[in-house]
Amino acid sequence: MRAVIVEEPGGPESLVVAEVPDPQAGPGEVVIAVASAGVNRADLLQRQGHYPPPPGTTDVIGLECAGVVEAVGEGVSDLRVGDEVCALLAGGGYAERVVVPAGPVVPLPAGVDLLTAGAIPETYATVWSNVFMLAGLTAGETLLVHGGASGIGTTAIQLAKAFGAKVVTTVGSAEKAEVVRDLGADVVVNYREEDFAEVCREAGGVDVVLDIIGAKYLGQNVKALARGGRIVVIGMQGGVKGELNLSALLQKQGTVSATSLRFRPTEEKAAIMADLVEHVWPLIEDGTLGPIVHAAVALDDVADAHRILEESSHVGKVVLDLRG
Repeated sequence: MRAVIVEEPGGPESLVVAEVPDPQAGPGEVVIAVASAGVNRADLLQRQGHYPPPPGTTDVIGLECAGVVEAVGEGVSDLRVGDEVCALLAGGGYAERVVVPAGPVVPLPAGVDLLTAGAIPETYATVWSNVFMLAGLTAGETLLVHGGASGIGTTAIQLAKAFGAKVVTTVGSAEKAEVVRDLGADVVVNYREEDFAEVCREAGGVDVVLDIIGAKYLGQNVKALARGGRIVVIGMQGGVKGELNLSALLQKQGTVSATSLRFRPTEEKAAIMADLVEHVWPLIEDGTLGPIVHAAVALDDVADAHRILEESSHVGKVVLDLRG
């Protein structure tokens, strides 16, 4: 089968489409014929050599996919050959086929096509598991999400609004500000012109911060918190080492958590995906919310997909289209 490999860590040009052996389904696993695969910031880090896959996982990049079940391993009873599904992966999505434990593989939301579905698993599972399951955002509270026009941002805004929360978000342009307002953001901060922490403080603080930036924003995130606020760090675009003013955190009675979806046990990923099917799929199916696909790029043009993310000019998700 054809798959994207990285011969030497580097820029987008280091991505190579090559022939590799077809995966085989072992006990508890399924093989998916991939129709689409989401492109994520973590993929860029892996390409650069900064985010190696978990031990025993394929080196092929790709943390999510949608497609059709092609083979079922021993002990798998809930999935059948021919089922249209989407899945969370530890790796391997940038390929014509991928083998994955059956737990994090779920049916598509009704009415969602296989191309669009490739944009769902990683961002929706990330936002749901961190904002709702971990930080416990509830109706009436306020969420601050950085990078509101990103895949994570557009998902977080829609989910938070759907469950009755207020949303503050940061963007880097007037064009993106208009997009996130249309999605329901209540307060939009252009980080090139305003201090988001000061805006949040003047408004009484935020209850939950979903942070894709990391070290660069750590102190400002604490400043933005309301009493009892929760910060969840899920990205490192702004660096990996920062200073934390514990006195300020104590005064807010706040908490800071950091998580990675990729390295969670299969059982946890399965529980997250099952929660999405129960609570979020109905909202996608009735049109309340849904993934935003900025661009669909052919597998042979995978380098272009990475360049789009690096330029940060996109809104929503970029997906690889493997439908032939």
